[in-house]
Amino acid sequence: MSLKEKIKSNPSLKAFVHRMLIPKGEARPRLWVKAVVNPFLHKRGKGSTIRSRSRLDVLPFNKFELGAGSTIEDFCTINNGVGDVIIGDNSLIGMGNVIIGPVTIGNNVIFAQNIVASALNHVYTDINVPIVDQPVITAPIIIEDDCWIAANAVITSGVTIGKHSVVAGGAVVTKSVPPYSVAAGNPAKIIKQYDFDKKEWVRV
Repeated sequence: MSLKEKIKSNPSLKAFVHRMLIPKGEARPRLWVKAVVNPFLHKRGKGSTIRSRSRLDVLPFNKFELGAGSTIEDFCTINNGVGDVIIGDNSLIGMGNVIIGPVTIGNNVIFAQNIVASALNHVYTDINVPIVDQPVITAPIIIEDDCWIAANAVITSGVTIGKHSVVAGGAVVTKSVPPYSVAAGNPAKIIKQYDFDKKEWVRV
């Protein structure tokens, strides 16, 4: 059994380790984790940039990877507390984005401004327990290569955005989008797809 599995299987030990890494009631790691642990565990590719006013709530027990030539702009929040956050090469995470893992973003992806991609949901089914005290569940979000996610979009848990697709501004994506598609609206629907026979984008 690995060290990670041993910690997970022992509730008292898990609670102790959690408090060593994160202050009670907070999501961001302690300063010693940021300074001493994270730089050695998380991967950053050559030429990648993380702007100084972004907030990295990344912890050592899940992956955080930023590919070569990729940028995380100011005022973003990246959180891997409940799942890996992996960003490919030459991708842009624009200003004010919130990404809560598990999220995988491919190569050459554009995230515009104020996008929320959250793979986390709160359980609310027990009406006798406050929602804040109920468990969280996750379902991975995958953004494939060459996508453009326009400003103010929301991508919900379990969604895959297929290769070279576009999510329009303000869209709320609750279902997966096939490759070479344009999705818009709330909830988002496919409005265009690329026709490889006609070699053009056609309305659906």
